[in-house]
Amino acid sequence: MLLKTIKLPLTFLFFFFATVVFAQKAVIKGIILDENNIPVYGANVTYNDIGTISDFNGFYMLEIPSKENVTITFSHLSHKKVQITVNLSPNEDYELNPVMNTSIEQISEVIISGRENKRVEGVTTISPEVIRKMVGANAGVENLLKSLPGVNGNDELSTQYAVRGGNYDENLVYVNEIEVYRPFLIRSGQQEGLSFVNSDLTSNVDFSAGGFQAKYGDKLSSVLDITYRRPVDFGATIDASLLGVSGSVEGISKNGRLSGILGIRYRDNSLLVKAKETETNYRPKFADAQTYLTYKFTNKFELSFLGNVSINEYNYRPLTRQTNFGTITDPIALLVFYEGREEDRYNTYFGALKSTWVVSDNYTAKFIASLYQTTEQEYYDILAEYRLGEVNTEIGSQDLGTVEFTRGIGGQLTHARNDLDALILNAEHKGNLAIEENNIEYGIKYTREDIRDRVQEYEIIDSAGFSIRPPILPPNNQPYEADTSPIVPYTNVRAQNDTQIDRISGYAQWSRKTSLGSGDLWLNAGIRAHNWTVSGKNITSTTQTVFSPRAQVALKPDWEMDMLFRLSGGVYHQPPFYRELRDSSGTVRPDVKAQKSIHVVFGNDYSFKMWDRAFRLNSELYYKHLTDVNPYTLENVRIRYRANNNAVAYSYGVDLRLAGEFVPGTESWLSFGYMKTEENIDDRGYIFRPTDQRLKFGMLFQDYVKVIPSLKMYLNLTYNTGLPGGSPSYADPYRYQTRLPDYKRADLGVSYVIVDDTKLRDSGWLKPFKELSIGAEIFNIFDVQNSITNTFVRDVYTKVQYAIPNYLTPRVFNVRLTAKF
Repeated sequence: MLLKTIKLPLTFLFFFFATVVFAQKAVIKGIILDENNIPVYGANVTYNDIGTISDFNGFYMLEIPSKENVTITFSHLSHKKVQITVNLSPNEDYELNPVMNTSIEQISEVIISGRENKRVEGVTTISPEVIRKMVGANAGVENLLKSLPGVNGNDELSTQYAVRGGNYDENLVYVNEIEVYRPFLIRSGQQEGLSFVNSDLTSNVDFSAGGFQAKYGDKLSSVLDITYRRPVDFGATIDASLLGVSGSVEGISKNGRLSGILGIRYRDNSLLVKAKETETNYRPKFADAQTYLTYKFTNKFELSFLGNVSINEYNYRPLTRQTNFGTITDPIALLVFYEGREEDRYNTYFGALKSTWVVSDNYTAKFIASLYQTTEQEYYDILAEYRLGEVNTEIGSQDLGTVEFTRGIGGQLTHARNDLDALILNAEHKGNLAIEENNIEYGIKYTREDIRDRVQEYEIIDSAGFSIRPPILPPNNQPYEADTSPIVPYTNVRAQNDTQIDRISGYAQWSRKTSLGSGDLWLNAGIRAHNWTVSGKNITSTTQTVFSPRAQVALKPDWEMDMLFRLSGGVYHQPPFYRELRDSSGTVRPDVKAQKSIHVVFGNDYSFKMWDRAFRLNSELYYKHLTDVNPYTLENVRIRYRANNNAVAYSYGVDLRLAGEFVPGTESWLSFGYMKTEENIDDRGYIFRPTDQRLKFGMLFQDYVKVIPSLKMYLNLTYNTGLPGGSPSYADPYRYQTRLPDYKRADLGVSYVIVDDTKLRDSGWLKPFKELSIGAEIFNIFDVQNSITNTFVRDVYTKVQYAIPNYLTPRVFNVRLTAKF
């Protein structure tokens, strides 16, 4: 019986105070430009001791007193100061677009601005322009995250990433302070299509790999905090390639009250999937539309809406496959002939309302309500008949590379009829209170999760006419001894669940900037609480509560060197989401505990000059002690939990990142990470966790031709040591501790800029463009055969089981066109 589909319109019951205090205030805003009309990022805009900084688009907004002369100061390390005096009426919005000229004067005083505050919190900030321009098979925010130390991902078709020994489910993602989710059933990277985050709409990207503050949610590993931009003028973009097309349009009303941005994306992975070893008929459709709207009722109250509709259809019909493996002296080939197909659908609908009310100069209140619905379908029937044989290696032979002698034959039938319907409702209030030098933040949130799930899948494996028994049954000695036990599938999962989870969570944290001797000292301390109840059909209602204290200390000594030291940590709980409650048999276990991790992170940031350009070396040492661990197996990007909290684990390592202008006017970085993570299941001893990526090297490099500065180059290099992923499904991890080969990849992009801020055209067909570029991309330049998993087949005569690698994408060429209007 098919599951009921919850068909609810995307309407939201949203309550907030409508009373607004009409204080004698006004707002000044605009875009800061340099003498070349290029926006100035990071400029300080101040009056008295109050101020703000300009964003990546040069936009700033500052609330000032009305009915009096106010002197506004615009300052930047590389520009001359600008001072302007204004006198505005109450509640007036005044637009001022100052121009700052370049200065050769050096400012000796170091100013802690908004970006430096991110350093204090241990947050890495990534430029959205780098995200949009950097080459990658799955370009976007996650593509750049994988170049950071401590962040690992061994599948270029996937946007999923693991951080410091955690798995894909342990990462928080926020867009404008609103938590977002990903689909449940996806099992391979080529099924994913699109990440939720639309880089065309992004104005700021912050990332923390551990030791984050209490204001962030209940996950074990990391926080990705995305900010979608507010338009200050009309604009449009389009980006087209052989992998798909994306576009956005933005604008603002004449009175400046209403602003909005809309992005539409379509992606087709055929170029990458059809380049793999398996010949297929592949017809994917990945598309989404996102919008972010803001309406400012007064200078103190505004309402914003974030909406997303995503439709993903994955139609896959494999035909044949040949994989050569073995050694030079003993080459072996696997030939597979397929029948059947797979049809998957993942449709998600997301909407959120957020109100911001500046109650007073010292207190701001926010109210957020969001609704997320996903309907997912995973249907497939695929019969694979294989031959395992010896390959002709005679040079010059017409049959070179063909199979001459068959060692073994067999077959595999996989079947699934999986349906899932999930509805997640959130209501949240957050506040920010400033009392002299102290800042207090708090929040309380209610979440309702309603999941209807049917899982029905099985796998039958045949080897030379003998059905392979499940690994949980005692072995037999076929074909030499008869086995009279019933024939059952190798794996068989059948379950139907109707589960509801109610959550109440909250946090309170305090922070303060003070001094220690002649240095600056920042303090932060907070605590989170989370209470959840699991109930549903044929489920015994279970309630649990956890508390998570956290703290951060940062010191900036009064040294000639620009050094910052950080020490952060605390207790991090991850109350189980639905996927963690469901064990490998499909049964929901409501008594699963929250996984617990104790973080200790010591960091250092060193800013310096090299070649008369700015550089920064970030280094972090970390240790995690985990208890109540929920063991899991990892198959491509699909996670199967044991749902029994029967393990303990640890993770430790060091991350290094050197970032700066290796080439003048560009941002590049080098990354290195060492990490070790192990777990002890049922006190049987420590073994590698599935995400034990021991070494990580990454490089993101931008360059241009000196005599032709419009010709630019983007290079993305990654080297990761192999994961412990070389074991059959459902195998005992203590018996299989083999690793996959190392992951090595290099992606190169070359583009020619026809129009940009320095080459604007006053006439002709190029006049409407603010930016226009064309380029070519080469994914996997060196054509390295990386593998994500192994397929295990056996030779019935020798009883040898072979691990045949499932290779990822080979070298692929792409062309790209980018335009801004």
